[in-house]
Amino acid sequence: MSLILSRRDVNFLLYEWLDVERLNRIERYAEHSRETFDAALDTYEHIATALFAPHNKKNDQCEPHVDGGKVCIHPEVRAALQAFSAAGLMAAGQDASLNGMQLPLVVEKAGFAYCMAANVATANYAFLTIGNANLLLAHGTPAQIDAFVKPQVEGRFFGTMCLSEPQAGSSLSDITTRADYERDSPLGRQYRLRGSKMWISGGEHELSDNIVHLVLAKIPGPDGKLVPGTKGISLFAVPKYVVSADGSLGEHNDVALAGLNHKMGQRGITNGLLAFGEGVTYRPEGGAGAIGYLVGEAGQGLACMFHMMNEARIGVGLSASALGYTGYLHALDYARNRPQGRPAGAAGKDPSAPQVPIVQHADVRRMLLAQKSYVEGALALILYCAKLVDEKRAADDGEGAQERLSLLLDILTPVAKSWPSQWCPVANDLAIQVHGGYGYTREYNVEQFYRDNRLNPIHEGTHGIQALDLLGRKVVMRDGKALAYLRETMETSCRRARATGDTSLFDWSRKLDEALTRLVETTQQLWAAGDPSLTLANASMYLEAFGHVVVAWIWLEQAMVARAGLAAATGGESDAFYHGKWSAATYFFRWELPTVDTKFDLLASLDATTLDMEDGWF
Repeated sequence: MSLILSRRDVNFLLYEWLDVERLNRIERYAEHSRETFDAALDTYEHIATALFAPHNKKNDQCEPHVDGGKVCIHPEVRAALQAFSAAGLMAAGQDASLNGMQLPLVVEKAGFAYCMAANVATANYAFLTIGNANLLLAHGTPAQIDAFVKPQVEGRFFGTMCLSEPQAGSSLSDITTRADYERDSPLGRQYRLRGSKMWISGGEHELSDNIVHLVLAKIPGPDGKLVPGTKGISLFAVPKYVVSADGSLGEHNDVALAGLNHKMGQRGITNGLLAFGEGVTYRPEGGAGAIGYLVGEAGQGLACMFHMMNEARIGVGLSASALGYTGYLHALDYARNRPQGRPAGAAGKDPSAPQVPIVQHADVRRMLLAQKSYVEGALALILYCAKLVDEKRAADDGEGAQERLSLLLDILTPVAKSWPSQWCPVANDLAIQVHGGYGYTREYNVEQFYRDNRLNPIHEGTHGIQALDLLGRKVVMRDGKALAYLRETMETSCRRARATGDTSLFDWSRKLDEALTRLVETTQQLWAAGDPSLTLANASMYLEAFGHVVVAWIWLEQAMVARAGLAAATGGESDAFYHGKWSAATYFFRWELPTVDTKFDLLASLDATTLDMEDGWF
């Protein structure tokens, strides 16, 4: 059994539930079949197992450091990423014109989950590069695509995203990085950037020929001053080495690493403070600032960057799911092989009787079942969202199909980012607990999985920011249309569940219907308060309750497929797999979904405790 991911579960999600083979009816995927999907998944799994996983612990223990002005990284990182690129995986989802495989996003994400589970730090170099290339494909000029995207999908250039600044954090309206127009160039309008960017993953290294930084900066107004707020924020491609019109690399741009951050987890990927235009690198033709090229329209930087940010948010959810999943598999393997204690009751009173594997103890099974319900529910949610992207790419707008898919993806994105990021670290915590004292030591992998996963509730928009986005924007956008579409989609699942005639599915669909009704009612009550500050004061709890309702729906969907699988199963491993799915769904509906009731009660009361608390009272 692989301790990275369960291929049986991946196949279940892709082929039995999401029916991804039907995607080959879409022209873009017409040349694909289950055979090509399986071949791609095999490649991801092989590279993750053979090249990513072996240096995961080494990456953690020998984190990047600066020596002689250069960042030193464990050599196995380069070898793994070169193999990843050579296999065509950096371009897996790209057009054939870019030598891409044109894989559906849902298959690409399922495959990439192997790399994230095996070694999330190394995988994130590729993750950022793919997102960078996708943004430039959407908003860059043909010349920018030639200069920056093609080398990225080949694995010769890597990419980053540069948003936060030391004094601004997540408050992007307060950034002060400045971009002054210099001239028009073959790569677009050329500016000089001055400022600094913090928390830049992959910001400096020697793993690739070049690094393409996508940088948010403000273009000054006519008076030469930066406009407060988000006006003037634009997006720029700032390469580490200046790229000539013919694609050759020129001199070092005025971009420098000012320092590395030393993190609790995900230590193997560089993360640091970058200085733009501080004269660290001399430019002989003069001019202060790092050379950057405007991407998209001036003043539309945030809109452009959201293309990469939204992709990254779903990617963070995938990362959390993968780390939670591998932690669960490690805990399961340990529980099956660790003898300790004897059964409860009369049978366990004989001290001369042999000890039993701890998986036979009910409380250990409780912890394993909780992990299973979190990580399999989370991965299923992420792959569902990825399939929405695939369907949206191909849908015409007959009967509002494009609109419906877009709004579903919009409202699910903060949940897809935050629910796995909240509950899969809980799964990692339980994996440590299953190991007991051994789990708290560095000799076992589960403590690292927890540390690595603890970053996911923070980056790409903290839990609180996602909560404000969901309650403050997504559920009320377009007069609540996104929430209405989501409700209709869930209600359709409930009707299908009831139509099976299975008493458990009927009961679960009724409970989900009740929770969904309360979700809509609570949303209306929160916004009827007439005070946005009061409404948003407990947005995080709203997101948590909302997420549990969504994942209950995901489990209802999986349970229906598992029921059909059990009916057709012939015993053995297949039978056990479906029983496992059914038990995880049972656990979620009996132990997890009921917790939303108290949350909805509290939210509906419009409690102002947190809002009323004053600084001096702490």
